[in-house]
Amino acid sequence: MAWDLLFTSDIGLFSLFVIAFTIGMSVFFARFFRKKMDEDAAKPPG
Repeated sequence: MAWDLLFTSDIGLFSLFVIAFTIGMSVFFARFFRKKMDEDAAKPPG
């Protein structure tokens, strides 16, 4: 019942989109910040 509602109703599909978007955004920000921290660590001080 719950799976049918999640995959067939408008609000269920929107919920799936929001969950996927949030996970994707967290992966993007983790990679982005990791890259920026590595760049900052490679710079000489001063």
